[in-house]
Amino acid sequence: MAYPYSVLMSVYAGENAVNLRAAIDSVLASDFPASEFVLVIDGPVDSALQEVINSYPSIKKVPLPVNQGLGAALNEGLKHTSYDIVARMDSDDICTPSRMGHEYSKISEGLDIVSSAILEFEGDIGNITGRRDLPLTQDEIVAFSKKRNPFNHPSVMFRKSAVIAAGGYTSEFPLFEDYDLWIRMLMKGARVANLPEPLLYMRTDEGMFLRRGGREYGRIMLSFHRSLRDRGWTSRKDYLTGAVPHYLVCVMPEFIRRGVYRRLHRRL
Repeated sequence: MAYPYSVLMSVYAGENAVNLRAAIDSVLASDFPASEFVLVIDGPVDSALQEVINSYPSIKKVPLPVNQGLGAALNEGLKHTSYDIVARMDSDDICTPSRMGHEYSKISEGLDIVSSAILEFEGDIGNITGRRDLPLTQDEIVAFSKKRNPFNHPSVMFRKSAVIAAGGYTSEFPLFEDYDLWIRMLMKGARVANLPEPLLYMRTDEGMFLRRGGREYGRIMLSFHRSLRDRGWTSRKDYLTGAVPHYLVCVMPEFIRRGVYRRLHRRL
């Protein structure tokens, strides 16, 4: 039996074919299977990736002629989903079999966004390197959102209608597309929650610490947090105590930044 929700994934040329197959298989092995799986192919991919994609005839494929980036790809994918409840999935992560059922049950209480704790791993899921827990309740999530992203995007389930009403993903703040969307949804009164159980394994590597740092990343991050202040979502104090320390971490040498992130996420 399949249940009335869609799974939305985007893949691009930089993905590993083995990781993509593992991610798709983990979704298909769910004990609460989706009625629909939409895969956006964000620009041309190599033959190994295409072979994996072609091996799943039941998946709805949405090919894009050129790479557009995650936010634009997800917006396009949403147009092809048939259900209001949509589960996000990244092309290199691993779902637990119980993820979809737990999140569907929670969002069915009348919520617009649900995500869960996640476990970070390197290589295989037996090598856990960290855990990301988040606040659980509406008030806690709103307060947390003023300084940090309040949802784990790879494990999010949301209502498409609420996402569209908030304007969908935008490209104004690259790498912060999801954070920006959540804030716009919260400002429109979205009802939200996080689940305490880790329901997804998120693949990490050493490159993650490079992608989360550098002056350009820090510049975009500060610009995003200034926009939150300008929109009235945060205060000057929030900016000084949240964004500024984050910027300092961004511009630290990579080996120091790695240690900071690992310390934050190694809460097992």
